[in-house]
Amino acid sequence: KLASLALQPAITPELVQGRVHLKCSYSLPPPEPPVQFRVLWSRLSSPGKREQIQQETTPQPFSYMEMDGANLRLGDTVFCTVTAFRRGSPEQQSLPEDSKGFYAGIKFLPESLEIAEDGKEHVLTVLSTVPIACPGQHDSCKITLQLSTEDLGSQVPGPPDIVLSACQVDLLPGPCSGSSCAAARVTVTAVTDFAQDGNRVSRLSARPAAPGDVLWGAYTPRDVKVTVRDLPTGNCYSFTDPHIITFDGWRYDSHKIGTFLLSRSESRAFEVHVRQWDCGGHRSATACNCGVAAR
Repeated sequence: KLASLALQPAITPELVQGRVHLKCSYSLPPPEPPVQFRVLWSRLSSPGKREQIQQETTPQPFSYMEMDGANLRLGDTVFCTVTAFRRGSPEQQSLPEDSKGFYAGIKFLPESLEIAEDGKEHVLTVLSTVPIACPGQHDSCKITLQLSTEDLGSQVPGPPDIVLSACQVDLLPGPCSGSSCAAARVTVTAVTDFAQDGNRVSRLSARPAAPGDVLWGAYTPRDVKVTVRDLPTGNCYSFTDPHIITFDGWRYDSHKIGTFLLSRSESRAFEVHVRQWDCGGHRSATACNCGVAAR
């Protein structure tokens, strides 16, 4: 019998005559005699279970399968299993060898995010592991993904805790490199809401805007979960005959009469003015808060 031959099957995506195919490649270490190959294509139907899609016998060191939207769809994790045997002696076969699973579809990197209400932008890369085909539409050859956000399971229903830099991204055709055939970037920022609402989880979804495309039209990529870590909000005070407590906890008294700048942000258009008037009369020089204006 044939020993284990180290065929090392591997799946790569490829455009063949403008249509998306997956190619299973394998090789024989020399100086093995000419053999035939039996290639079995399968996909993950549920965790730990595979569903056979196609089988062929070929003398070639590769096998193709088209992503037609029926037998093989976007979102599938695909495997090829290769067995070698000598011509005329199919009973003398090698041990079957599996490729690694190839995920065909849209990936978000990272697959989940944990960010804080600190105003920082976090880059999310959207990539397609299969090439973008252009069937006669060279002027608009792209896949547009509509992006949306949704608040998940917060106790107080409200808008999502995240904001995106764009409502849609375009995946443009190009040569495949590594696990990416097309990629775009979007930034995600946590909304600074000045509310102690705990850590909240939002969902970022992408929907291909390609209703007429057999491959992309019925495809829904996996969502991205974004956890927003609540940060405590700073407080400052001016009360009664003004006692002032600053953001960092220092305490002051102010007995002057007039309008004063109490607080101003250095990073955004926000400031608070206070007005103080004489409330002590002839007995004491005391001022009290009598007005406030906030921008």
